[in-house]
Amino acid sequence: MKHPPSSHPAAPEAQKPEAEASPVRERLLRAAKTCFLTEDYHQVSTRRIAELAQANVSMIRYYFGSKEGLYEEMIRATLNPLLEVLDQDLLATPEGFGAYLKLYYDTMLRAPEFPRLILRVLALRQGPGRRFVQQLLERGRQRGAQRVQGLKQQGLALADLDPDLVRMAFVSLAMTPLLLRELFEEQMERPMDASFLDALAAFNGRLLSAGLSTGRVAAATEAGP
Repeated sequence: MKHPPSSHPAAPEAQKPEAEASPVRERLLRAAKTCFLTEDYHQVSTRRIAELAQANVSMIRYYFGSKEGLYEEMIRATLNPLLEVLDQDLLATPEGFGAYLKLYYDTMLRAPEFPRLILRVLALRQGPGRRFVQQLLERGRQRGAQRVQGLKQQGLALADLDPDLVRMAFVSLAMTPLLLRELFEEQMERPMDASFLDALAAFNGRLLSAGLSTGRVAAATEAGP
């Protein structure tokens, strides 16, 4: 006798293609971010991550393959929204850099230790994932260069503008305030909260816009509507 199709959820193996929608997977990513941003990679155990996520430790291997796979996916999930914006219209004009910096500050304000983690991985060569992070940043570099080329073609950026200069300027304006946040707050005797960072994003966006734009565009910006 044939039985009707079961209405129960499929086994985990059958659901793996939809893994990204799993609440267990998301809890593991959140727990991994909490652990990896506050402790050295080698001091974090998969058991601790699983306990914090209220999940079985075997789920780390199921969804991510290994501890390193989870670590890399945590980094990718944090950086990806910033990289995806490069394919959108936000940077179609020089003025969009202020909005992009605001997105960066907002993202990092929710994970204030993340810039330090990237610094450890890249500059100090600590922990795994260096090649993976380099690949993500190279992806951002290529998309950013395409955006600069698009601005040139529209006459909105200097024809001889070096996209690597733009990238270095952006990275400096984006990362330095957050890497030195505690020092700056102590010196200013005021918090670098969301309101402060919004104002900083707008100001730094104008700096980048002025550096990108031709004299004709800069003059039009100063003249206003």
